[in-house]
Amino acid sequence: MDNSTARPVDDAPPATTVVVTGGTRGVGAGIARAFAEAGARVLACARRPPERPVDGVEFAPLDLRDPPAVREFFAALPRLDVLVNNAGGTPYRLLADADAERHARVVELNLIAPLTASLAAYEHLRHSRGSVVMVGSVSGTRPSPGSAAYGAAKAGLANLAATMAVEWAPEVRVNTLVVGMVRTELAHLHYGGPDGVAAVSRTVPLGRLAAPADVGGAAVFLASSAAAYISGACLHVHGGGERPAFLDASTVNRQPGDVR
Repeated sequence: MDNSTARPVDDAPPATTVVVTGGTRGVGAGIARAFAEAGARVLACARRPPERPVDGVEFAPLDLRDPPAVREFFAALPRLDVLVNNAGGTPYRLLADADAERHARVVELNLIAPLTASLAAYEHLRHSRGSVVMVGSVSGTRPSPGSAAYGAAKAGLANLAATMAVEWAPEVRVNTLVVGMVRTELAHLHYGGPDGVAAVSRTVPLGRLAAPADVGGAAVFLASSAAAYISGACLHVHGGGERPAFLDASTVNRQPGDVR
């Protein structure tokens, strides 16, 4: 995809190829589906196949923490136009409840693996004048208690993307999606049942959690000609962010009879 005269993905020829790491469930599946619906050939990489295959998305087994396997995978591709570094995640774990080695594995998955994949994909992307989309998190922009290593890795990912955008220009564009809370099939593990999800949704200015399709649409945009002059940017997909806690704690604007 040429950065100056690129066709949008929905006008792309069949040869256009998109790789979505961790593209078999949750946000990754939403991104893979969005590109497939836009007419791209989509490869979803993960260690295990999807429980529910997505129409138009091919599965490719790959452990992104195995650099030789990653390099072999990308070398075998005939071409590549877009790399979406989505694979990542973390369990809830307070810093003092685990040793440094365990936290380091979180950093490896969320920062080192995207770097490994991007380097392995570079020559393909330079040749096609393609783009990289990093899937970051609001955890990298604010304190992240219970997921400190994850937040630090996502902060590093945004910085890595900004630097890559400078080093790899003008052939390759690199951007980051800063994703907020998303309602996936695993949302109950983070927010509880329906009541918990509803309560958390009320803290978002737009009144709901993101759907995977919301993130997918943003990823397709960043890979399209509509974003041909966007590189090194962070696009926030978080429904307006988080309401500052002090607004609800403050008594300045409280009226008589208000219950908070």
